[in-house]
Amino acid sequence: MTDTTWNRPAPASRKTVPGSEAERTLDVISLGRRIRHLRKAKGMTLDDLGAAVGTVASQLSLIENGKREPKLGMMQALAAALDVSIDQLLGSEPPSRRAALEIELERAQRGPLYSSLGLPKVRIGSRLPIDVLESLVGLQAELERRLNEQVATPEEARRANGELRRMMRERNNYFPEYEEAAQQVLNSVGHTSGPLSQHVIADIAAHLGFALHHVSDLPHSTRSVTDLKNRRIYLTQSQRSDHDPRSVLLQALGHYVLEHKTPSSYGEFLSQRVATNYFAAALLLPQNATVDFLQRAKSAKEIAVEDIRDAFAVSYETAAHRFTNLATEHLGIPTHFQKVHESGIVYKAYENDGVTFPADHTGAIEGQPICRYWTSREVFNVPDQFSAFNQYTDTPAGTYWCTARVERGSAGKFSLSIGVPYQHVKWFRGRDTSERSKSRCPDPDCCRTPPGELASQWSGFAWPSARAHSHLLAALPPGAFPGVDETEVYSFLQAHAED
Repeated sequence: MTDTTWNRPAPASRKTVPGSEAERTLDVISLGRRIRHLRKAKGMTLDDLGAAVGTVASQLSLIENGKREPKLGMMQALAAALDVSIDQLLGSEPPSRRAALEIELERAQRGPLYSSLGLPKVRIGSRLPIDVLESLVGLQAELERRLNEQVATPEEARRANGELRRMMRERNNYFPEYEEAAQQVLNSVGHTSGPLSQHVIADIAAHLGFALHHVSDLPHSTRSVTDLKNRRIYLTQSQRSDHDPRSVLLQALGHYVLEHKTPSSYGEFLSQRVATNYFAAALLLPQNATVDFLQRAKSAKEIAVEDIRDAFAVSYETAAHRFTNLATEHLGIPTHFQKVHESGIVYKAYENDGVTFPADHTGAIEGQPICRYWTSREVFNVPDQFSAFNQYTDTPAGTYWCTARVERGSAGKFSLSIGVPYQHVKWFRGRDTSERSKSRCPDPDCCRTPPGELASQWSGFAWPSARAHSHLLAALPPGAFPGVDETEVYSFLQAHAED
């Protein structure tokens, strides 16, 4: 990895278009400070330099203060008078620490953030103590950092998630670069077939130079902690988890193998999470073996998610996710996936088959209620919720066949479903189901508006106490890794450093 420390990224430099007014303003500030430094180093006053280049002191003062851009002829004259080349005059590095601070403060005071504060501008001159410069520049940087941390509001998070989902759809949820990285790791430990055992995963960790430590005091806000200084990966000893411990470890290794840097935005954080989830799945269900398994099942017209689960000893959810990675790219089958809470709220979703998921104005699907007539909701009403339930659903976008099952987690029951357009159902086991439903969503009269008879009886006479989740109202927890307590993690690593 190229970035081995957890540091919140410094605020990004303002990017400008070459030749734009913004770029010229930034260059002029740096140029002015450099001219002032070179003039004073030669013991010249503004009048002395003005006489040497044929201009008045007031014009030079404007140039030195970054308020006027000198023409090429003037720049050549200044370079000659100061005994430097044009390149030296335009050098990118400030001539001194003080000059660097003056430039940074000038840029900050001309920026939109400082202007929005309504504060008077500080006069930048030789009489301004350097410790004051340090403080002012430091305060500006800290203010920008804190504001950047709060950017990931719930709406911003949904927008970032929507953009990520569009990218996944465009790529059919298939990422050859992660497939290749996973295969190289498997080759390095000689794993060719069969489920990925804990022993093989330990070999992978050792090959990558990491020792595994199972502890009872893992920080509550984490699933794993990687100590890059001592090359250790800490995992919980507890067996009570909604996550496959193999996946947790492989995802931790994925950050290292894929050379992730500290995320600079919530969108980058989400992208890294998708990448490590994909990488872990590609190790647990290697591409070649899984595609071969699926192609045989397709030839027999017996594709079933539970068969993938059993063949590779993974969870149903992992098998369903992996199917979406490979189905379109290698089988020519467009598909969609849903993870829906028993309350009807979408927790995870993916589609490239034209199905119409509910979405908010940002394009985000997660957090939206799914139609109660879809398979992912109907499965909660069948007697045997833990076996595959298959159903055809007629929708405004076409007819879809879906297979779903229910799993229990710490937050309640969830349905996990895979669906395909009607023309592709011939490849799947369960296509002979007689279960059929009809959905008119997003028409509100489908399932969101109460039936007229019920509404006439109870409208105005019901006052439910909503089970509101306070986290829906708040901004996402700040930090490079949202929700993770940095002090808690550092204290944990310090406590275990001598183990």
